[in-house]
Amino acid sequence: MKQIIVLATTNQGKTREINELLKGFPVEIKNLDDFGQIPEVIEDGTTFDDNAYKKASFTARVLGYPAMADDSGLCVEALDGAPGVWSARYAGKNATDADNVNKMLDDLKDKDNRNASFKCVISIAVPTGAALTYEGECQGVITKKPVGVNGFGYDPLFFYSEFNKTFAQLSIQEKGRVSHRGKALKEIADEMDKIIEWIDINMPKFEQVECKRG
Repeated sequence: MKQIIVLATTNQGKTREINELLKGFPVEIKNLDDFGQIPEVIEDGTTFDDNAYKKASFTARVLGYPAMADDSGLCVEALDGAPGVWSARYAGKNATDADNVNKMLDDLKDKDNRNASFKCVISIAVPTGAALTYEGECQGVITKKPVGVNGFGYDPLFFYSEFNKTFAQLSIQEKGRVSHRGKALKEIADEMDKIIEWIDINMPKFEQVECKRG
């Protein structure tokens, strides 16, 4: 039987990437779209670790399944590490990917230093609150204009010199080998047998009680 793990997201881009990277393991990946509406988690942590754990633990408690959440973002040197944990909301609360990309280009238009890194923290939590944490980072440069149509978020702006392409020009397989999320997920993939065992040990056990007639 496959172990169900719920991704604490409705982001289809993330879901596709994680499904691809964990393909072949005895896990069934679901995301929040597979369940009824649950309360929204307020991502008010000051670090990627804070937000990842908050999302994973909350989702696990509400749904009763092990949950996986990542908090990741773009950290730009010339912007003192911004947008960081606010990457998804860089241009405002309901900002689209295009809104965030345009704001990034505008904020960097007079900057010569365009070095940046994508950072990712993944938390895997069970309903009891216990959690495992994995991290990944990838260095790159912000381009002067969007290039490529794959991926999501800031991928069209993130130039990865080793491949001489932006993340939005890479296939899922290529991106998965080198991206911040891919590196964190590789750590998870390398330890998946141990993670499944850990989940089994830490999931709440419900004792069966014999029904007696009075």
